[in-house]
Amino acid sequence: MTEYGRGQGSEPWHPEDPLYGDGGWEGQQAHTGQQAAYGGQQQQYPQQPQQHYGEWGHGQQDPYGQAQQQYPQQGQAQQYPQQYDQQQYQGHPQQQSYDNNGWATGTHQHAQYPNHSDPYGQQAAAYGGEHADYYGTPDAYPPPEPPSRRQAEPEPPQTDWDPGPDQGEHAFFAGGDDDDDSDDDSGDGRGDRRSRGGKPKKRRSGCACLVVSLVFAGGVGGVGYFGYQFYQDRFGSAPDFAGDGTGETVTVEIPKGALGYEIGQRLKQAGVVKSVDAFVAAQSQNPDGKSIQAGAYLLHKEMSAESAVEMMLDPKSQNNVLVKPGERNVAVYKAIDEQLDLSAGTTKKFAEKDFKSLGLPSWANDNSEIKDPLEGFLYPGTYPAVKGMKPEAVLKEMVSRAASKYKSLDLEAKAKALKLDSPLQVITVASLVQAEGKTNDDYRKMAEVVYNRLNRSNPETYGLLQFDSTFNYLKGESNINISEDEINSNQDPYNTYTQKGLPPGPIGNPGDGALAGTLNPTDQGWYYFVAVDGVSKTEFAKTHDDFQKLKDKFNESSGN
Repeated sequence: MTEYGRGQGSEPWHPEDPLYGDGGWEGQQAHTGQQAAYGGQQQQYPQQPQQHYGEWGHGQQDPYGQAQQQYPQQGQAQQYPQQYDQQQYQGHPQQQSYDNNGWATGTHQHAQYPNHSDPYGQQAAAYGGEHADYYGTPDAYPPPEPPSRRQAEPEPPQTDWDPGPDQGEHAFFAGGDDDDDSDDDSGDGRGDRRSRGGKPKKRRSGCACLVVSLVFAGGVGGVGYFGYQFYQDRFGSAPDFAGDGTGETVTVEIPKGALGYEIGQRLKQAGVVKSVDAFVAAQSQNPDGKSIQAGAYLLHKEMSAESAVEMMLDPKSQNNVLVKPGERNVAVYKAIDEQLDLSAGTTKKFAEKDFKSLGLPSWANDNSEIKDPLEGFLYPGTYPAVKGMKPEAVLKEMVSRAASKYKSLDLEAKAKALKLDSPLQVITVASLVQAEGKTNDDYRKMAEVVYNRLNRSNPETYGLLQFDSTFNYLKGESNINISEDEINSNQDPYNTYTQKGLPPGPIGNPGDGALAGTLNPTDQGWYYFVAVDGVSKTEFAKTHDDFQKLKDKFNESSGN
């Protein structure tokens, strides 16, 4: 077997050959001894026997000889250290068989070089042997042809309506692949336009363009929407309804301690106002807006925020029961009946019968002579009372608030500190202070009067409280002109003119001020007090003589 490329005719071309390409074709054949096509450098070839091949011989030397190429170095031709004389082959050379239109499909034996210093001694003499045969299969690369025999690749068919990527339209917007995926072309030739990895490119269609456009449009629209909302929140006016609302009414309950923002939230949830910010703004602009109290309000739906504020300030729209500080339970029961549209006495009957189910503290009702077990436990405040509700629900809310308040004051400990028998007695003192006093300063002095008189060894009253308010309670009256004969003849446990110590229970529902004064009395030696104007001006005395002077002053002001 001769060296590759030295015989008459042409050996099949392998793509990994360093001379693969068009370099050797420059209009003439590269014969041994002629100027090489690479940089004018002389190429020397070892003298090998020529091997003739089938159809390509024609008596001409193959221009693709596999000779060792001399590469220039520093302007001179590089010489290899020795010339190859003859390639030595060990073993018996095998005759190559040719088939498939004259291309060799057999295997070549490797050439053995005796000179081991030759850097190319281990190079295969020719393609074949251990190398895979790239040309003996239907999927092999086609052999190269001389320029004179080459034919131009057929141009793709022209269309007059859908130009492909080669005619200026990008493949992304084309309706099909960048490559022709039909099965008509076997893909054997160099004209196969698939990628070298053998993987067809992904298909792209107009749907991708549509998706990208929709995503882009959605992004722009989203940015615009949120930008507008940001501007409206910072600089625009709050959304609001117009007018006094629809004919549909709704009851909205406002909890105790709720401020403008929380009130606005509840109104918006009920459909009364359109936005919380609109209500807060309207409330701040109304001079009385801050006076909106907790309770239930009967309002219209879809009202302007301004109208909602005005209606909440109108007592007619308030579906509430208001318990005033010092108010007796009898008055509270009556108000509940009226608000719930119940027959008179309904709430009182329930309180007398089922008071234990309302959540009273364990220390409540500790005296069998108590006239009303709930007295002192209907804590002052505003409570929702809408038609259709039961009196039990309204009373239970009042008792719950009282129990919570008393627990926070730790009345059990305070009772011991004040030398009282029970927390109930603290509430009883507070109810007396609330009934007799008018101001916070009055409450503190009134509390001292009570504590001083409860001392049965005191030199002024010897344990008698002598409060008109207790006698009025048992009578169900509020009379300041009580005769001594009437008072001294009544032996009811609530009559503090004839009974020493505190009454059996509270005589009303004390408020925050009275409770504070009861727990923090003055220490100035007060034993007496008189409302000298009969209404609001109260003066205090330490001795009975000073008390008589105040009494004369009262008689003068009242015309007695």
